[in-house]
Amino acid sequence: MGKTTPTVVLDGFSYLECPRWHDGRLWVSDFYTEKVVAIDGRGAAEVVAEVPGQPSGLGFLPDGRLLVVSMRDHRLLVRDESGRLDEHADLSGVVSGVLNDMVVDDRGRAWVGNFGFDLMGGAPLRYTTLTRVDADGSVAVAAEDLGFPNGMVILPGGVLVVAETFAGRLTAFDIGADGELTGRRVWAQLGDTPRTEDVGEAVAALEVAPDGICADAEGAIWVADAVHTRVLRVAEGGRVLDEIDTGIGVFACMLGGDDGRTLYLCAAPSFAEHERRPVREAQLLAVQVDIPHAGLP
Repeated sequence: MGKTTPTVVLDGFSYLECPRWHDGRLWVSDFYTEKVVAIDGRGAAEVVAEVPGQPSGLGFLPDGRLLVVSMRDHRLLVRDESGRLDEHADLSGVVSGVLNDMVVDDRGRAWVGNFGFDLMGGAPLRYTTLTRVDADGSVAVAAEDLGFPNGMVILPGGVLVVAETFAGRLTAFDIGADGELTGRRVWAQLGDTPRTEDVGEAVAALEVAPDGICADAEGAIWVADAVHTRVLRVAEGGRVLDEIDTGIGVFACMLGGDDGRTLYLCAAPSFAEHERRPVREAQLLAVQVDIPHAGLP
């Protein structure tokens, strides 16, 4: 693709994450205003949910209802047609940190990551688990020993790929008919994995810090690099096919638009909560790409 500079779709947010293209609009969580916002292609925005526990991962059940991760109280919420939020699942018994991103499959099963340690409080880095929430709200540990499981995609054919931010890699699993994850393997190693419990040292050592991700119709994955103001298009095996420099921190991405070729980027000057919470400097950016969206979300 040509080196096109992203343009600003909308600004004035606190910290955007987990964008999802659904029903002709981009749905996105704004962490510190505690709102989920749906944005059309012309920049008009509607608040579709308010989540006092801080919204993060988004997804949609087969019947179209919205699922929302409520980070701080370890719950997964469901939004009905009237806009009311109810509890879909309580993950507090199986997670060791605040909840994070999520992907939902076409059977209504959700895979939810968690921080695993107090990132914003300066705690030592710890690896953690991935949780599966079935359509009936039942909860189970799906995988262990993940280095900050973050963005996720489900590729056509039923392969779950998880961005491990502090391991600098994308990790793949096969999804069984019963939802069990098997065949764990590295889908793309994006530099050496830091061997330290110090978060600052780990951030400095990461060649790529994969945060939010999305997949395209050629089987490549767009990766928001949380520490290098860029988004990368990566092939299985780790070869970088393309790079877009945003000039600002980019923490999540999603292919959308009517033809699936608009790459939306969630951007902000940094990810630190104490820097982002009091200000409204986050932006939603967009750039046109050649290969359209595929897979989930």
